[in-house]
Amino acid sequence: MGSFLIVGGAGYIGSHMIRALVERGREVITLDDLSLGHRAAVTGGEFIQGDLGDMDLLGRIFQKYRVDCVMHFAAFALVPESMANPLAYYDNNTARTTRLLTAMRDHGVDRFILSSTCAVYGQPEKSPITEETPTQPINPYGRSKLMVELILEDCAAAHGLKFTSFRYFNAAGANEKGDIGEDHDPETHLIPLVLKTALGQRGPIKIFGTDYDTPDGTCLRDYIHVDDLALAHYLAAERMLDGGPGGIYNLGTETGLSVREVVDLSRKVTGRPIESLEAERRPGDPARLVGSAGKARRELGWRPAYDDPERIVASAWKWHQAHPRGYGG
Repeated sequence: MGSFLIVGGAGYIGSHMIRALVERGREVITLDDLSLGHRAAVTGGEFIQGDLGDMDLLGRIFQKYRVDCVMHFAAFALVPESMANPLAYYDNNTARTTRLLTAMRDHGVDRFILSSTCAVYGQPEKSPITEETPTQPINPYGRSKLMVELILEDCAAAHGLKFTSFRYFNAAGANEKGDIGEDHDPETHLIPLVLKTALGQRGPIKIFGTDYDTPDGTCLRDYIHVDDLALAHYLAAERMLDGGPGGIYNLGTETGLSVREVVDLSRKVTGRPIESLEAERRPGDPARLVGSAGKARRELGWRPAYDDPERIVASAWKWHQAHPRGYGG
């Protein structure tokens, strides 16, 4: 059946991955240092608090449990922070992942799934982005993830590692049960920021730039429900566990939503007059970041359940209403 070590499972995407695996009857072990995650987000399996770069701890885990596949969700992921403190990103995202891979090799664990990012593409000239789009990251965050992908390729050649890397865009929404969701500090993602405005927890939402070459002049981004992301990871794991290959995949919608569309959709879902303010463009914001998922659909049989963006926002709104202070209340 397969047992899984989820690194960073107390975070937003990792916690939904755990839910998906437990609901399918899989054995799950979570490793998280809780520096950014929440213990309450881990709703199944066994939890171990610790550092993914702790070789002694990793050795004990791999000796105690029969781990068939490791999934990595423990990266730092704030672009401005990566530019202000690049060494922290290269340490956590790259160097510590290398130690994790070393422990896997030493204990004969040869299947790995990386939660990667569209940031490896930088500012692509064409949209939608495919896996053949050149990788030209423009910040330490994107570079730290691309470095890991290159390391994985080398490990595949040298040690027979099977790996899958998912380059995805904006994870959004929450599990339909409403008990796990998105709780970041600081929060930087658009949908939760808009919903916090709807709850009266912050001021008007700022729309940075209204003169882009998009239908309504605001930036266009891809939003994928977090449970659909978890489904893709599950399908890739099952494929590798059945003896199939890994691969590199984009996960996107090929259409996307503009900033203004997200705000308008949130007004519809919440029934609240969400105030917005137009502001100057932010440096480095591409007009469009939309990804193709054709390869994942063909090779993995990935079929997102949340193809209606209103359902994505509604699931997030359910979480934020029930947890206005996140996991703290």
